[in-house]
Amino acid sequence: MNKFNQLWSNLRSSFWFMPSLIVLAGIALATVLIEADSAGSDRWLAQWPRLFGAGPEGARVMMSTIAGSMMSVVGVTFSMILVVLTLASSQYTSRILRNFMRSRVTQVVLGIFAGIFTYCLIVLRSIRGGNEGAFVPSLAVFFGFMLALGGVGTLMFFIHHIASSIQASSIIASVAEETMASIDRLFPERLGQGPGEDDDDQTLYPLSKRYWRIVPAMQSGYIQSVNNAALLRLARDRKTIVRMEHGIGEFVVQNTMLVSLALEDPPDQETIAAVQAAFSISRHRTVDQDAAFGVRQIVDVALKALSPGINDTTTAVMCVDYLTTIIARIAPLQIPSSRRYEDGELRVIAKGPGFESLLAVAFDQIRSNAKGDVAIMLRMLGALQTIAGLTASPHRRQALGAHVHWIAELADRTLASAHDRARIDTRLKRVYEALEAELALYAREEKDLRRIPE
Repeated sequence: MNKFNQLWSNLRSSFWFMPSLIVLAGIALATVLIEADSAGSDRWLAQWPRLFGAGPEGARVMMSTIAGSMMSVVGVTFSMILVVLTLASSQYTSRILRNFMRSRVTQVVLGIFAGIFTYCLIVLRSIRGGNEGAFVPSLAVFFGFMLALGGVGTLMFFIHHIASSIQASSIIASVAEETMASIDRLFPERLGQGPGEDDDDQTLYPLSKRYWRIVPAMQSGYIQSVNNAALLRLARDRKTIVRMEHGIGEFVVQNTMLVSLALEDPPDQETIAAVQAAFSISRHRTVDQDAAFGVRQIVDVALKALSPGINDTTTAVMCVDYLTTIIARIAPLQIPSSRRYEDGELRVIAKGPGFESLLAVAFDQIRSNAKGDVAIMLRMLGALQTIAGLTASPHRRQALGAHVHWIAELADRTLASAHDRARIDTRLKRVYEALEAELALYAREEKDLRRIPE
């Protein structure tokens, strides 16, 4: 299943798969309409001679003109796409290029133009006149004319789409939506519905007394996805424990440690192959099971905006706003425990992102590059206050409090203006009050719950 998912992801990100399907559809449509014409439809088409009355030479000229125009439009479209990719890579980050390539609009537009060109070639080949025995597929020729008009409208729409998609707000919002969809798939439960990351107890099982056997990575690359059900099934069948040594999104080197198995004897080749098949490794990361990569893309855009060469604080503030939306989506959710049990037996020790690690990915580097930028500091403090209001976990609130403290420390070191420091101090006071009030409320609720007799 992992191989199929990886193949499907690669096909979705290609510029040839969807256009190829549309080209095949154009060939099929041309064939059907030509057969319909040859089956005797000219009798009722003759009732509208102004629409369907073109002779062989006129039909050839029109189909040739449309085909040549569509190839020119395809060239222009490719040029526009390459310019957009170049601008996006230099202005934002190269990691968002895959998002442009995955765009259904771009792929469909390319397919429409190439499909119209192919349609016209098929129809053009069927037109005969003079000594060949006259045959003009009037219905197919008329439909080619309508497709050309549709192609003009498609080109106008695509120009508008390109102008909209290159805007920073559209790029960041698109990445944020994809990341939040990944979060909803990965963490469907809310806090309080089961054991989670905060409940992990590293002393529950005497793991240090086990013999751990290494299963090497089959190739070098980034871990795109893991088939957790396959790992759990393998651990159950082999009566062992599978410990992941690398999480999704991490880079592994060929023939180095991928997972460890709690076995007395070295694993056989069948077991090694089964473990390796559960991991999808490729040259790049994807957001499907790697929400941290979506966060990473937005952080990269913010870092590029804060660089001295660009110095675009507004874009960086926008990135902080969308990062707030992503972390706020995670804040009330239950992140599954790293330990997976079956029938009371520990089977898998997974390695995945926690709230604290995602929070660090979202804000650490932006904070480090926001020296002297009071707008970014104020926005980050507001973000942390917003996120704190969405979680009741004391561990997560403590992590948020640590980030607030680090921003305060940065402001003390880098802000020379007394006015700017006063603004930061005012905001810090409100954030600390909110954090302390929420922690105190949580402590009181816990105390009241302990008083309730069982």
